[in-house]
Amino acid sequence: MDAPIGHFDTATPAPDCLDELPRPVADAVRHWSGSVPADQIVYVDSDPQWADTAVFVEHYGQELLEQSANCVVVAGKRGGETTLAACVVLSTTRVDVNGVVRRHLGARKVSFAPMDTAVGETGMEYGGITPVGLPAAWPLLVDSAVVDLPYVLVGSGRRRGKLLVPGKAFAELPGAVVLEGLGVTV
Repeated sequence: MDAPIGHFDTATPAPDCLDELPRPVADAVRHWSGSVPADQIVYVDSDPQWADTAVFVEHYGQELLEQSANCVVVAGKRGGETTLAACVVLSTTRVDVNGVVRRHLGARKVSFAPMDTAVGETGMEYGGITPVGLPAAWPLLVDSAVVDLPYVLVGSGRRRGKLLVPGKAFAELPGAVVLEGLGVTV
């Protein structure tokens, strides 16, 4: 299956529109070294009012829900230490924070990171955080179902726009660990 580009008015290879992306995302695309060529990452412009997944698929087509993923920032705590990590799961699922994530991070407690922490540490906008361009030292936990899709629609680092990324590219991002069962059905 090809990328669902026909759903959007504007679709541009990400390397050709770096000015549309926040610095960490643009830098990641600029220095892309995965087996998937950077020009297969596509930026699709969209109005910020449609950034949330449910609203986005209502506007652009319900069939996109099956090809969409969410990236959330979590904070794992053990003793006095806090570990920030990101999790990528299909939009039809939720992150198994208290099971898979907690065990993988070796944390006593895991919760979603506060908005100001997520935004400050990523350099991205809340509601648009993407796994492309996250801090390299962070664990990036990716559900295996995301990697199995030909293309996945994720945030662009801003509330305006999305990225279409070949699923297998997520396994090659810095810090990526592909996990079975990270996303659980809602």
